[in-house]
Amino acid sequence: MEIQEVLYSQGFGTRRVCAGLVQQGHVRVGGQPVTDATAEFEPQGLVFEVDGQPWPWHEKAYLLLHKPAGTECSRKPSAWPSIYTLLPGPLRARPVKGAEDGVQAVGRLDQDTTGMLLMSDDGAFIHRMNSPKKHVPKVYEVGCKHPVAPAQVQRLLAGVVLDDDPKPVRAAACEATGEQSLRLTLTEGKYHQVKRMLAAVGNRVETLHRSRIGGLALPADLAPGQWRWLSAEDLALLRPA
Repeated sequence: MEIQEVLYSQGFGTRRVCAGLVQQGHVRVGGQPVTDATAEFEPQGLVFEVDGQPWPWHEKAYLLLHKPAGTECSRKPSAWPSIYTLLPGPLRARPVKGAEDGVQAVGRLDQDTTGMLLMSDDGAFIHRMNSPKKHVPKVYEVGCKHPVAPAQVQRLLAGVVLDDDPKPVRAAACEATGEQSLRLTLTEGKYHQVKRMLAAVGNRVETLHRSRIGGLALPADLAPGQWRWLSAEDLALLRPA
């Protein structure tokens, strides 16, 4: 693949812009400058540099973001900063055929909710992770306003009725982790679901943090606002059993 096409595929601008980056000496491969925009490289496993910043080539982008509080999962936020501002420009501009450019959030978290957020430009992956038919478990650490009663845990496991759906919504797992905290596992996502489920059993969510998706836990060394590429091992842990 020509180096200008490599850059274009990774979101570094139009083909003309990418050719200019190469010709003006902004690009290195293997520590050596590349100034011929048509120079050929095998993209698989390629790591190139743009202005000294290493960039590994990825056919599709699969990311894990530790979402901080006070951010919105929208490109056009209404009141809070967008999570997309936490990503480098190329990830926001990756060309995607037949879809909006750049990586997309896999589902959404409320502006005050923190924790694991997957992002990708792979439409099939996004659909698979969001589909309630796949039953991908998502684990939430919930801080509650009132003490958690055993009866509340049992009701969440048995199912509660939300105001817009007569079918009961059940937690796949639920346990109290403290006097006013619990760990809740869901396999489907509805609007404000955790908050509405807690309200239905007479409690209220004070803090909400997503700690795990499938078999993948949020890494302890990934600080709020930071992101990283998902490895093949990570992706395997995300697949439904």
